[in-house]
Amino acid sequence: MIHLATYVGLLHHSEQTLADSFRTVGQGHAQEVDVFHMCSTLAAMSEEHVRLLGPVAERYGDQSSGDEVDEPDRLHAAGLAQTREGAIGLLRDLQDLHLLATLCSTTWTVVAQGAQGLRDHELLSVAEQAGASTSRQLSWLVTRLKAAAPQALLVSP
Repeated sequence: MIHLATYVGLLHHSEQTLADSFRTVGQGHAQEVDVFHMCSTLAAMSEEHVRLLGPVAERYGDQSSGDEVDEPDRLHAAGLAQTREGAIGLLRDLQDLHLLATLCSTTWTVVAQGAQGLRDHELLSVAEQAGASTSRQLSWLVTRLKAAAPQALLVSP
């Protein structure tokens, strides 16, 4: 069970980092009204994932780091402490969010597989629910990246 605790810790850290990073990007690019509002909405999704992890962490533990299991700890991504400026900055910030969301998505997949192996229907339900909303986060990010790319790459500053 110790490895599941490691991944619960990874999820807890990654989802909170993603929520904080969505808020940072939303506030940093507030002039893009859709970015401001959607980043707030998507941050709330990740905060809900953190809340849903509470009972799981109580059952299996939340091993965010530890000397005996170093490998998964390397996957912890740093969040966005500040945003970049301009159209290229927005594009890069969206890419960073996409990387963080992808880490969460694949980690939810791993935890869902563990839940199936354990026959833990409650954990499986949480993983499937959170995985589905993480997919929605990723879908918005890809759509917004596609919208931002032409302006950022082809229009002179």
